[in-house]
Amino acid sequence: MPPLDNCCGEGMVICQSTVRASDGLACANPLGKSMISAVVFDAFGTLVDLRSKRHPFRQLLKEGIVGGRRASPEDLRVLVSNPWSLKDAADQLGIRVSLARLQALQDDLDREVASITPFEDGIEAVALLRTEGVRVGICSNLCEPYGAAVLQAFPDLDGYAFSYQVGAMKPDVLIYQSICRALEVKPGHLFGAKSEQIAMVGDSLKCDQDGPRAVGMLGFHLDRSGRGAVRDLVQFAHLIIKSRQHNNLQRPRE
Repeated sequence: MPPLDNCCGEGMVICQSTVRASDGLACANPLGKSMISAVVFDAFGTLVDLRSKRHPFRQLLKEGIVGGRRASPEDLRVLVSNPWSLKDAADQLGIRVSLARLQALQDDLDREVASITPFEDGIEAVALLRTEGVRVGICSNLCEPYGAAVLQAFPDLDGYAFSYQVGAMKPDVLIYQSICRALEVKPGHLFGAKSEQIAMVGDSLKCDQDGPRAVGMLGFHLDRSGRGAVRDLVQFAHLIIKSRQHNNLQRPRE
């Protein structure tokens, strides 16, 4: 279950509300100097599509309940915050499951991972931003077996922050700080002639909009239904590029 975005954010919000995506980019630059130099994408539902949803880890938790194990609200966080295989998860969580059933769950997991497919607008958006000189990264809540497929779909980006590697899941500030370090941008750093800003986009309001904003990043919600401010990633990439061009014109000449 890679997309585990039942999460919330709190704290300082750079932009109190976003009526239009362009409004959000405008308030990223209150002094006319801050340049968006890096963009972070969520993975599942944003850059990649999980076409065969079998939820093997969730099934494993259900097996534990059937076997008498008491479920914990922390189970999902623990699963995505550790580099565990399916068998590791069963062992670490004390879930007793037969070898045959474990193999069936592994087969489901293998099929699910094989179904991971990049969105076309994601491929195009990443290419547009990198051509513009924008550093690009991925920040995602996911279990360890899904990581390789995401890396295969989008290799050689400038930074990655996967929950199972960081040991924290969105909207924990640690995972946002990790991707900011990887992309060499200090979130909320709006002052100085060479000030930079970092933006994140994804399909979860809590994890990809509110959570990043709480740590000083710019957060944007992707709504592929067309009802939201950001409808697709190519549109978003063009907004970032337009913002950078506008800010370049406003920067003081030395």
